[in-house]
Amino acid sequence: MLTHTSHRVIEWGDCDPAGIVFNPNFFSFFNQCTTELCELAGWRNQDLGEHGFVGCPLVQLRAEFKASCTYGDKITIATGVVEVRRSSFDIEHRLSLGQNLCVSAYETRVWCVRDAATGKIRSDRLPEDLAARLRGEAPEARADKR
Repeated sequence: MLTHTSHRVIEWGDCDPAGIVFNPNFFSFFNQCTTELCELAGWRNQDLGEHGFVGCPLVQLRAEFKASCTYGDKITIATGVVEVRRSSFDIEHRLSLGQNLCVSAYETRVWCVRDAATGKIRSDRLPEDLAARLRGEAPEARADKR
């Protein structure tokens, strides 16, 4: 499966008055990591109009907070596709400070298109070429090996 590793430094604005990362900010970090992972798979939202694509909403998210992070910490986020299904896929994020796992999170995203008959947004089958890249099967997918 496709994986990617990101590095960042915790900024003052990421923290609450106690100087630790405000937990909802981790989800912003993870969303950025998902975007980076999808770009590695060759998936840029602006290029997917030919598939009728309108979005890939987050439909499930869960996290486990094991240790806090504070201003100035240099963190690593390992992100990887865990499973690819017909119209959805799961991603895992593992945020670490050095060798210590601080947060693990899992998300499910759904491939959505606009229904031509109703104009409403609905789930649809992932294009096979994209599904293969998310699984790490296509040569175009550039994965960081964990």
